Amino acid sequence: MSTTEWLKPLERILDCPVRLVKMQLSEWNDIAEKNHYLQAEEHGRGSALEGQRVQREDKMWVAVRAVEHEIEVLEIEGSRFEASTLDLLSLMLRWNETRPAHDKAAGKLTESEKTARSIGEWIQEQFESGEPGQSMPDHLTAGGKLFADMIPFLLVTEYSNTKQAAYVELEKLLRSFLAEEILLIPLREQEWLIWGPVSLLKEADSELFDDDDEESVEDNLASICLGLHEMLASEWIGECHLAVSHPIRPAKGIVETTAALRETINLGRKFHVGSNIHFPWNLQLERLLNSIPESQRARYLEQSLKRTELFVEAEMLATLETFFSLDCNVSETAKKLYIHRNTLLYRLDKLKQETGLDVRQFRDAVLVKIILLLYKVTKRH
Repeated sequence: MSTTEWLKPLERILDCPVRLVKMQLSEWNDIAEKNHYLQAEEHGRGSALEGQRVQREDKMWVAVRAVEHEIEVLEIEGSRFEASTLDLLSLMLRWNETRPAHDKAAGKLTESEKTARSIGEWIQEQFESGEPGQSMPDHLTAGGKLFADMIPFLLVTEYSNTKQAAYVELEKLLRSFLAEEILLIPLREQEWLIWGPVSLLKEADSELFDDDDEESVEDNLASICLGLHEMLASEWIGECHLAVSHPIRPAKGIVETTAALRETINLGRKFHVGSNIHFPWNLQLERLLNSIPESQRARYLEQSLKRTELFVEAEMLATLETFFSLDCNVSETAKKLYIHRNTLLYRLDKLKQETGLDVRQFRDAVLVKIILLLYKVTKRH
């Protein structure tokens, strides 16, 4: 868990305002010399700074981490705290910073990781502010590189107890699979935002294509995402979820894109259990249905069917899923299911007889698709 994620819980525990501020390391050392130094004896001045405390007037400052010439400090407004509380806070900070020791070399982060973590913290701050959507500050745009179009991916690992790889390890793996120009941004626990160059699209399609051809772009994005998920699942984290979206300029829309990709994964996991790769252009109907209150969804489902038992049958579910995935093409669906065309027609006629809905008619096909999606969600409640 990052420091910013437990600021609010810490405020509730200490019952006072807590902020994360930055200062020059020389300034910190000067304050520590001139003010009452509260660091426990067993952690001398020569040890790591994490957890060291300084009391100054009505504020308590606790060192979080030092990176080169800067230091991050928790500024706690208050002067009366139990010694055991402060010792526990110092211990927590030292543990939190040393826990991913394999991510750091002698306590130092690479330049790319420092930039990425700063961007990730800024994104989180935007969501917590309640008014996300601001453009990225210039000092976070990697020298202007993030003003160019890039492809966004969101990676969410499945299990919290899964062995986590170091940032450097994952970054190296992504660079070898995608491109050297990728940007890896750690967000919440088990969540990573990945940016790849637009050139990946042309590499995925050996033939030149029109950038305005949305179908071609989406096909290539899907192909890249499929390969990336296979690599990550087998060589890095195991079970995980991955979403991708159209190229954008990160400096202008990174917050909105992060929110949209999170929604894409949430919708995919909710409506398509068992799927691990999620595309926003395939979830437009799911997005609309998800906005309907649960009580209304359940009532519509109940009113729409004469018999719901038919949708519980695995054979009918598989038939309809395949039928819709192949654009309601009877011949292709029969081939995909390895059944005779007449067998498929018999199943569709059975559905019509028992529900009054003929999926070979556009209007009824839409209704059955909606019913299937609603049933997937409702049956789990």
